[in-house]
Formats: sequence, structure tokens, C-alpha cells
Amino acid sequence: MPDPAGASVDQHFARRSAVVRAVYDRLVAATRSFGPVVEDPKKTSIHLVRRTAFAGVACRSASIVLTIKSATDIHSPRVLKREQVSPGRWHVEVRLDDPAQVDFELTAWLRSAYDLSR
Repeated sequence: MPDPAGASVDQHFARRSAVVRAVYDRLVAATRSFGPVVEDPKKTSIHLVRRTAFAGVACRSASIVLTIKSATDIHSPRVLKREQVSPGRWHVEVRLDDPAQVDFELTAWLRSAYDLSR
């Protein structure tokens, strides 16, 4: 699903540290282990979509800010920001600057988000 403004996934990694792409690739591989995932590039982010977006990726110069959809608030020191967007729906942000941070805990949060997007 290309963005009407013409953004592509690759454009999000221009002038970024190589680690940003490595984190993203590991993130996408982890989510694809759940089933089909569409990368939907927007002007300022990339949405990861099952039927609806379950996560958003915003690239920074040396990191990724990952926004995860959740049915509940996630209490973890890894969560930088949390927002209740509606009853029973939260968006939580996590900063990733190392592919190893795409670990069991983060993958479990992503799996729950993926399951919400049926």
C-alpha cells in the first residue's frame, strides 16, 4: 500500500544509521512469524498492518520509535510514552536502538497487537 505522497519503506532509512534498518528488519521478521504483515509507508512512519495497523515505526537518526497497539496499558521501564486512545485501547511507545531489543518481551507485545488487528 504505497502512500499517495510517494513514500517508500526504503526512503525512511535514507541518512539513518545502519542499525536503524537492522532493527526494522528484525522487527518485521518477528511480526511475520505471526502471519501476513503489510508494510504501509506513510510520510513520517511505516505502519505494520494485518487487517488494521497494529504497530507504527518512526525512524530517527540512530533509533526507531515503535508504537504498539494494546488492549491494556503496558507497565514496563521500556515504555517511553503511553496513551489511552479509547476505552480498551492503548498506544505505547518503545525506543529501539539495537536489534537485540526485538526480544521475547517485545515480540509478545507485538503478537498481542497483531491479534487485536483481526
